[in-house]
Amino acid sequence: MSQAPLEGIKVVELGQLIAGPFAGKTLGDFGAEVIKVEPPGGDPLRQWRMLHDGTSVWWQVQSRNKASVVLDLRTPEGRADARALIDEADVLIENFKPGTMEAWGLGYDDLAKTNPGLVMLRVSGYGQDGPYRDRPGFAVVAEAMGGLRHLSGEPGRVPVRCGVSLGDTLAALHGVIGVLLALQARGRSVGPDAPKGRGQVVDVALYEAVFNCMESLLPEYSAFGAVRQPAGSALPGIAPSNAYRCADGMVVIGGNGDSIYQRLMRAIGREDLAVDPALASNAGRVARVDEIDAAITRWTVERPVTEVVNALSAAQVPVGRIYTARDIAEDPHFRARQMIQRVVTADGLALDVPGIVPKLSATPGAIRTLAPRLGEREPPAVMPPSHES
Repeated sequence: MSQAPLEGIKVVELGQLIAGPFAGKTLGDFGAEVIKVEPPGGDPLRQWRMLHDGTSVWWQVQSRNKASVVLDLRTPEGRADARALIDEADVLIENFKPGTMEAWGLGYDDLAKTNPGLVMLRVSGYGQDGPYRDRPGFAVVAEAMGGLRHLSGEPGRVPVRCGVSLGDTLAALHGVIGVLLALQARGRSVGPDAPKGRGQVVDVALYEAVFNCMESLLPEYSAFGAVRQPAGSALPGIAPSNAYRCADGMVVIGGNGDSIYQRLMRAIGREDLAVDPALASNAGRVARVDEIDAAITRWTVERPVTEVVNALSAAQVPVGRIYTARDIAEDPHFRARQMIQRVVTADGLALDVPGIVPKLSATPGAIRTLAPRLGEREPPAVMPPSHES
């Protein structure tokens, strides 16, 4: 088997719940040794959502490829044990409220004195500085502040969430990018006084990770004073792109490329709309989007989802059913791409879990170990301070 790209990289994960641990999971999937430090009662995620024999099945995904060490960071002994782990680490992940690590004597300046090559990923609601740094920050608030929630839902109605903690996951992925960049920079700074190179802090704010994905939201306001509004399942300013009702369900269709639009109209029997010169460009289609959407709906509503998907796929029009968990589990493409992998937990539960993303051709990631039992790894032995003169 080829060497994993992060083999030899040691990660200490102090974060709990979602953002920090998702970053740790991603690094672990690609070969990093990840030691998860849990409080005496364990990460709360162990008890979130649906449980099997007292443990969340979500835990089996979020904490694969990790070892568990139990430390009480509120005690001097726990912090000393954590420091011993961190001194040997390449990467430290933490998502506590800003200032917490400094209060524990575990701020970056302190840690870098004994481990100058340390890369410290700090995930928080608002970042390590700024006027909001001390506010409690959860993904739900970050999604609102970052501009996402205002666009979610139907016009004139209360915004909706997407059903998962998207702000946490976006922050985690930005954090992983930052860690990899910092490790690359560290490798370039190796010298006689820095055998492993110089580390640095990677500061990720949840709201900034969301805001970074908001496309033209701010430039449109800056240039035109336009405040983008929610539009349900449509994509404002780009047409046609929407969800459409079928005889037995719904599909999404992206017919917003000029040639794609023409193929779509011909596939639904609307040659008149396909050749209309006023609809040859996106601007013209946006002006008449209601007419176009109505024509598509008249065609889809009379046909089952499978027929719609097959017909439009044959016409090279982007289309897809709106998947449930059952659809995902039964879809052959997920299986062919190894995006559904079967594991058997320590208590004997056969469980399908998401596969590895992204896919590397020469050094792919892998599920090497299952999620750990609480405290299955002993903390390092900490030598008592010397009293010799």
